[in-house]
Amino acid sequence: MRRWIIYLLLLIFVAAGAVACKEQVHEEAHAASETTYTCPMHPQIVQSQPGSCPICGMDLVPVSQQGSKDGALMLSDRQMALGNIKVSPAGGGSVGSNTILTGRLALDQTQTEVISSRAAGRVERLYIKETGKTVKKGQPLYELYSEQLLTLQREYLLALAQNRELGSENPRFASILEAARKKLLLYGLSEAQINKLAKSGRMDARVTFLAPESGVVTEIAAAEGQYIAEGNVLYRLAKLGTIWVEAELYPQEIVEVSTGDPIRVVVQGFAQEPVAAKVAFLSPELRAGSQVALLRAELPNKEGLYLPGMQAEVILPGADSAALTIPADAVIREEQGSHVWVQTGENTFEPRMITLGEVSADRVAILTGLKAGDKVVTSGAYLLYSEYKLKKGSSPMAGMKM
Repeated sequence: MRRWIIYLLLLIFVAAGAVACKEQVHEEAHAASETTYTCPMHPQIVQSQPGSCPICGMDLVPVSQQGSKDGALMLSDRQMALGNIKVSPAGGGSVGSNTILTGRLALDQTQTEVISSRAAGRVERLYIKETGKTVKKGQPLYELYSEQLLTLQREYLLALAQNRELGSENPRFASILEAARKKLLLYGLSEAQINKLAKSGRMDARVTFLAPESGVVTEIAAAEGQYIAEGNVLYRLAKLGTIWVEAELYPQEIVEVSTGDPIRVVVQGFAQEPVAAKVAFLSPELRAGSQVALLRAELPNKEGLYLPGMQAEVILPGADSAALTIPADAVIREEQGSHVWVQTGENTFEPRMITLGEVSADRVAILTGLKAGDKVVTSGAYLLYSEYKLKKGSSPMAGMKM
C-alpha cells in the first residue's frame, strides 16, 4: 500500500513538471510571435523571422510589439538613429500673429558716390566700361586730355623751380609752390602723381584719374572720345556695406508699424536665420495710382553677399500672447485636423490630436491636446506618420476625438 502511494506521488510530480514545461514553451513561443523584423529603410517589409530586405538587402531589425497599445509605435534604436527622431518638451512661450510682406533689396542711396570731371577736356580712355563692376579706392577710372590741366602743371613746375632757386632768400615762393600743389589736388591729381611730376619735371596733357572711393559701378555717363565740360558726371558708384530692403504696406497694415520698430528679414537664396533690422523710413503718403505706402529698412552687408534686386520677406511682429507652444515643424496637418507625436516610453510614440492657436514663423500655440512637459517629436514626425500608415493601414487621426 505504501509503495502505491509513492508511485502515485511520483506520477503527480512528473505531470506537474510536464505542464510547467509546456507552459514555459508556450510563453516563449508567444513572446517570439510578439517580435517581428522589419527593414529600417522600407518599413513595409515585415517578417516573423530575421533575414534580409528583399528590396535593398539590409539586415532586418527586430521590432518588439509587446507592450505597445493601440495607436502606438515602438521603434528600435537603429530606426531612431536612421530617422533622426528628436523630441522636446512642450512649454510656455509667446506667439505673435506675424505679418509677412514681400520686399526687394535696393541700393542705399545715401551711400552713392558721383564721380564728375574736375576739368574740361576729352575722354581719352575709360578703364571701366561696364556697370556692375567692383571698383577699389585708388584704381584707375579714366584718362582725360586737358589743356587746362597742362597749364596747371606748368604753373606748378615754375613755382617749384623758383622755390628751389630763391626760396631760401624769400619764403614767399614756398607759399606760391604750396598753392600750386593744392590746386592740382583740387583738380583731382593724387599726391603720388604730383610727386612724380616734381621728380621728372615732365608735363603731360593726358592725366589718369583714380577712384576716390570703393564701390560698384551703377552708371557710366561718358564715352571714349567725348568732350566734356568741368563738372560733367562720368561715373556713379554705390557702396554695398549697407543695403536697403523695401516693401509695400496696405492702409490696414500701416497702423501696425512705425519708424524704429524691429523687424526680421529673410533674403531668398540664403538659408540662415532671419536678419534683425529696424524700420528706417515710412512713406508719409500713399503711392500715386495705388493704395500702398513704402517701408524701408537697412540691412548690414559687410561681406557684400546681398545684391540689389534680390527678393526678400519682411516679417512684422504682431502682439505676443502667452500660451503653451511647440515648434511648428512638429505639427502634422490633415483634412481631419492636426496632430503631433508624443513619446510615451522608451522608443515608443503615439499620435495626439491637438487644436492650434496663434502661429508664428517657427512656433505654434496649442489650445488643447497637450500639457506642459509632454515630449513632442520635433524631428522625424512625418517618418512616424508614414510608418503608422504602412503598418496600421490607416491614418493616425482615424477615430480620434478631442
